[in-house]
Amino acid sequence: MSDTPARPAEAAGDRATEVFVGHRELLFSVVHNMLGSVADTEDVLQETWLAWSGRSSRSPVEEIDNPRAYLVRIAVNQALARQAVISRRRETYVGPWLPEPLVTRAPQEGEGARAADPAEPALRGESVSMALLVVLETLTPLERAVFVLHEVFGYAHTEIAEILGRSPSAVRQLAHRAREHVHARRPRYQADPRVQQEVTERFIAAALGGDLAALMSLLAPEVTMWSDGGGKARSALHPVRGREKVARMLNGYASRQRPRTLDIQYRHVNGDPSAVVFSGDSPYAVMVVDLSPDNDRVTDIFLVTNPDKLSGVRLDDAAAPPDGASAPDEAQEDGR
Repeated sequence: MSDTPARPAEAAGDRATEVFVGHRELLFSVVHNMLGSVADTEDVLQETWLAWSGRSSRSPVEEIDNPRAYLVRIAVNQALARQAVISRRRETYVGPWLPEPLVTRAPQEGEGARAADPAEPALRGESVSMALLVVLETLTPLERAVFVLHEVFGYAHTEIAEILGRSPSAVRQLAHRAREHVHARRPRYQADPRVQQEVTERFIAAALGGDLAALMSLLAPEVTMWSDGGGKARSALHPVRGREKVARMLNGYASRQRPRTLDIQYRHVNGDPSAVVFSGDSPYAVMVVDLSPDNDRVTDIFLVTNPDKLSGVRLDDAAAPPDGASAPDEAQEDGR
């Protein structure tokens, strides 16, 4: 019995799905860097898929000269449109808002600290670090989009202008403002991953063990601690600044607020060696520390305890970014 030939509409749909899957990781990376939320990123990818599949149902995919550019343009503009919803949600958010922890795989031997391809599923490095994402929150949506596309993914200003529907000169101005703003708050440097892993482990041991002297020796004088409980877990309502205040807060947190038994696992979160804490089978907290340029003191601590932001963290996590909402089942496969 011979196979039945695929009908033209089915073949076109298969081709559209194949192209989308091939670019899904790139789209996830771009949008997540713009929004800092896995759930919102998944929603934007779903909207991007619907727009893409609708376009491909009207005319062949082959008629689009550059599918990658077309998909990035849809995703970026969908993400910009979603910023209004996110801004309204943030107005009622309890305490500091931190990006949702994104568990990524550790660099393999010989890969170095950064992924060679910015579309690599295992995102890591300063370009997607928790610390940099926090700084990006202070940009306007357009400045953030331009910064992400130019500084992280290497798009030329002329390409960004086409994506955003702006003039190249306007994009250059946005890029200049964003770059100055970011670099003033976070000078560009890359912490040694092995040092960051070691300091993270020492820090967690001191913080959870109540070793105040060891903790003080690890903290920079100007250290800032950001704790995001979202009103659903106990946390400070404002960032805590200064070594003594941060040490006291951590010491009290370790002695009074945590469950009796904790399972601490060391994973890469948003590219950085980090601590993922479980209580039983449930994620309890994610802690990321940022180091000074000389790599010997903790300058920022990011603690996420909001259970809504930890729902994607699992004991058996394969250390890959969550599947963004996309095409039907086939679109859940990895693609580049």
